[in-house]
Amino acid sequence: MMNTTWNIDTTHSEIGFKVKHMMFTNVSGKFDRYQGQFLTDGDHFENAEVTFSADVDSINTGNTDRDNHLRSADFFDAANHPKLTFKSSSVVKKSESDYEISGDLSLHGVTKFVRLDAEFGGLMTDPWGNRKSAWSISGKINRKDFGLNWNAALETGGVLVSEEVRLHIEIQLVKA
Repeated sequence: MMNTTWNIDTTHSEIGFKVKHMMFTNVSGKFDRYQGQFLTDGDHFENAEVTFSADVDSINTGNTDRDNHLRSADFFDAANHPKLTFKSSSVVKKSESDYEISGDLSLHGVTKFVRLDAEFGGLMTDPWGNRKSAWSISGKINRKDFGLNWNAALETGGVLVSEEVRLHIEIQLVKA
């Protein structure tokens, strides 16, 4: 029975990604506005129900021109597709600290099944009495699977932006 709610503590979390640029360097970004929760059976995270959403227009790569291009119809089309969402279908405990979170990722009007690797960092109580849980989550998606097709060819061969997007998510959950 799922009787415990754990909310993402956005003050101590980061929803990040990396994409190869010009075939040889990585550009990092994150979403600044998001929310999510794990519904669990107490402090047991196996079989948790995980939900997450991010405001697409909060994308932040540290470059205003690039961020505006990413929000445009060339990429995320934030005006027509304002949310990125995830809903788990399973959370499987592989070892004491390793989990696999599977579910549906919806982005740019397209929903695809994804598998994410999750490392459980443990449980603790902070100095103010809040019960916390820490997670490092990673995975890869192909942006073209979600209709994010814009690119530019390079004179040297290859393309400006890689199709592969690596997800790097660090979250701290707080028990409600």
